[in-house]
Amino acid sequence: MGVHLQSRSHTNPSAKRVPISRISSGEHHTQNSSVCVDPETLSVDDSRAMSSNGILVIDKPSGWTSHDVVGRVRRLLGEKSVGHLGTLDPMATGVLPLVLGRMTRLAQFYGDAIKAYEGEIRFGFATDTYDAEGERADVSGAVALETLNLDSIRAAAAKFVGPLEQVPPPFSAKKINGVPAYKLARKKVEVQLKGSQVEIKEFEVLDLVGDRARFRALVSSGTYIRAIAHELGQVLGTGAHLSALRRTMVAEFTQQDARTLDQIEAAVHGATGLEDLLVHPRRVLPEMPSVTATEEQANWIRNGRAVNLPETSRAKLIKVFVGQREIIAIMSRVAGTLFHPKAVLMGSNEPVASRG
Repeated sequence: MGVHLQSRSHTNPSAKRVPISRISSGEHHTQNSSVCVDPETLSVDDSRAMSSNGILVIDKPSGWTSHDVVGRVRRLLGEKSVGHLGTLDPMATGVLPLVLGRMTRLAQFYGDAIKAYEGEIRFGFATDTYDAEGERADVSGAVALETLNLDSIRAAAAKFVGPLEQVPPPFSAKKINGVPAYKLARKKVEVQLKGSQVEIKEFEVLDLVGDRARFRALVSSGTYIRAIAHELGQVLGTGAHLSALRRTMVAEFTQQDARTLDQIEAAVHGATGLEDLLVHPRRVLPEMPSVTATEEQANWIRNGRAVNLPETSRAKLIKVFVGQREIIAIMSRVAGTLFHPKAVLMGSNEPVASRG
């Protein structure tokens, strides 16, 4: 599959074409909390006026922040409770899963989601943001581009595969004494960020054309792809920056699930409605076994009570459904077949709308 470097959906006419990566964080962990969500990692505005419940995967267009997309979907759906499962820098395109309504309570289970990317690295010079939207940075004693070849790039890239400690870019939302690093970097204040443990599971350089190399990567949550590009340039001595990026997967969500904002708008205003664009609830969190509860069991669960369920695996967490599509809770195993609600997705006063 080729690398898709341009957005397939419309652009944001009001988006300022400035180095927006300076005010975006790149990749972040989501926090394991179903009540309070760190605004750095998951944009959720909890509201009791929920009109939509589900997971909607957006094909994020270039030039939009992840927060822009969340805001647009909130307005389209009239739903205040919308969050995303991992920031994409404005320059990047691709898979941006959104959790809607009561499904925002599932965000806590995606903190360690694996992500896949396709993109392009340009060699010859680094930038202060580590991507194409930054200012050119000098590379002292830079190696001539003529010395680069595909084999040398692949050999250098192989050294990144595995667990490593990665220092975030200075233009990121990581905080230093409570101040986002990008605010300090904008003022030319020296930024010293602590490294964090990440894992590069796959990093494949596909080809080299001129000074640009295409790649595919599979990484742990919290990994900055633009930092990999920057560090690869340092290893090779030429300098480098990320020139294009497309996210192709977040956990179980792929490009095949992704819809453009135009498609969402058409569905909202059309006869078909939004439901056909939502991810089927049975596909969510596939690592957890599923159990279908009786109405009596569902009533207990919706009131936060422990209940025995016909699930005999050793899985610590399970999904509970009523019917084929109505996911009502994530349950934690207490002992044997006794489970206690960990995240209730439907309150005691909400009717079950079972659908086949």
